[in-house]
Amino acid sequence: MKLKHLLALPAAAMLLLSSCAKNQTIVPVSVAEQTVSTTKLKTEAITQTIDETFESGTKGAYAAADVSLSSGSWNMDNALIGTLSTDHKNGSKSVRITSTGTMTMNFNVNTGASTVTMQYAVYGSDGASTFQLWQSTNSGSSYTQVGSTITASSTTLATATFTVNTSGTIRFQLRKVSGGSNRINIDDFTVNSYDSGSGGGGSTGDNTNLLLGNPSGAVSSVTMAPNNYLWDQTYFVESYNSTRGEPNWVSWYLGASSLGSTARTDAFRADPNLPSGWYAVQSTSYSGSGFDRGHNCPSADRTTTTTANEATFLMTNMIPQAPNNNQQTWANFENYLRSLVTAGNEVYIVMGNYGTGGTGSSGTASSVDNGHVAVPSNVWKVAVVIPNGNGDLARITSSTRVIAINTPNINTINSDWKTYRCTVRSIESATGYNLLSALPQSVQDAVETVVDNQ
Repeated sequence: MKLKHLLALPAAAMLLLSSCAKNQTIVPVSVAEQTVSTTKLKTEAITQTIDETFESGTKGAYAAADVSLSSGSWNMDNALIGTLSTDHKNGSKSVRITSTGTMTMNFNVNTGASTVTMQYAVYGSDGASTFQLWQSTNSGSSYTQVGSTITASSTTLATATFTVNTSGTIRFQLRKVSGGSNRINIDDFTVNSYDSGSGGGGSTGDNTNLLLGNPSGAVSSVTMAPNNYLWDQTYFVESYNSTRGEPNWVSWYLGASSLGSTARTDAFRADPNLPSGWYAVQSTSYSGSGFDRGHNCPSADRTTTTTANEATFLMTNMIPQAPNNNQQTWANFENYLRSLVTAGNEVYIVMGNYGTGGTGSSGTASSVDNGHVAVPSNVWKVAVVIPNGNGDLARITSSTRVIAINTPNINTINSDWKTYRCTVRSIESATGYNLLSALPQSVQDAVETVVDNQ
């Protein structure tokens, strides 16, 4: 896999990077102890503090030793850098761990962490093993486990996502905890930074997913807001409704750096990070219902990495959507917004739904999956379009183009999305949300009361 960050840069290049508000700077302190610092990075709407692909390292034995990688120095015990055809990997290298081996960062990340993701599989055709992620906030003096134990049993790389949401100095250790001599491969270890103001991908700097505000005042409390649960999914932010089994709304950033060459993964799956006790919508939950698994944040809006694309296939990013609505009207609008990006713009998007009862290819229904997932009556989207640049929030004015559409969730729908253009205020009236709340009220009053006609 292509390396994204290099520790050794010519002095002139470092000066150039430091002058760009939306670029990332990695500052080495020492081999044994490094601190990685970042500013807002123009990626899939998040700041990636660490994106370690293991392509630059060399370690051919399992004996404990430090290895220098693009992100910094790591200690690997009962672990090596695998390059064999039986090592499952993206690119030419991945970590191979045996016994109760570990891979540990010898450096701190001073921007905290919202989430940590990695690719994993069994080595060769070995049997199953389990592994855990541990974090330290005191430079490695002690560690606490993050999230749940993961089982590796497939020879195909899968993605594990751990929700951290910890600010300040942090480092991580991965531990293989069962499986004996069975081996596992680990690749593409990514740490996404944490913004203490609102949390990781939900931070409010340029190119972040929640820049324009929290429409429903969602909060990250399972007990206080099970039907308005603020969930930072790294590549998008959503308000999840546990009763309806779907998002109320999803918010994300779309820019040139969101678009790459990664193929559609079709990795539909239940969300492994669903709060305990909540019903888990499965990849097959819509089967036979006459409704598509309709993306909120589209697959094609996240094509820079496999991990980014796979994130869009979580069932917590889906709604039951009439096939013609999804595959024609909605697809046409999504394609149009991406064309604006390739023309030199960046777009901030919020999509949501409301009401109950839609008409799919098999007729009208109010729910699917034995009542666990509501079928919405309407599907809406608001897109704020600005030319590429810095200081995005301040550049949104009363003359900024804002496109709002509100479509009935039916199969007998016009494929031309322009038919369904409306004002933002009409969507607010239907939902009770306060859209674009981060903008000055005078700007909201201007852009929310006109229907796009371009």
